[in-house]
Amino acid sequence: MQKLPVKLLRPNAALPVQATTGSAGYDVSACLDSDITIEPGETVAIATGFAIALELGWAAFIYARSGLGIKHGIIPANCVGVIDSDYRGEIIVGLKNTSGLPFTVRHGDRIAQMVITKYSLPTPISVESLPETGRGDGGFGSTGR
Repeated sequence: MQKLPVKLLRPNAALPVQATTGSAGYDVSACLDSDITIEPGETVAIATGFAIALELGWAAFIYARSGLGIKHGIIPANCVGVIDSDYRGEIIVGLKNTSGLPFTVRHGDRIAQMVITKYSLPTPISVESLPETGRGDGGFGSTGR
């Protein structure tokens, strides 16, 4: 996939932007008519004002922006948003305020990052056993610190 078709749905919407040449994803900005304040513990859906067209075999993933999460406690409500190749609606970012302070989102604020990647879906089959590994069925923390 060499080009990402993006449809701007409102005149004040912005294209997703790669912040630096080494950025793995695109910054996604809020497209708002007025400020939205997210109260502590609250989850709010934030419009981006754009839709995308992905080719079959590709998906977009919406992740937190490190600065918002670490400095302000603002994280995606569903941890990671998945945008399937057949979805053509507006990209909406659910944000949750995990801090103890209100946080205001303004038009144009960078609210998330979008990473596009190729995927594969092998056919699941039922088996009686799985190949052995050194770890085996060791659970969380089984490989140490």
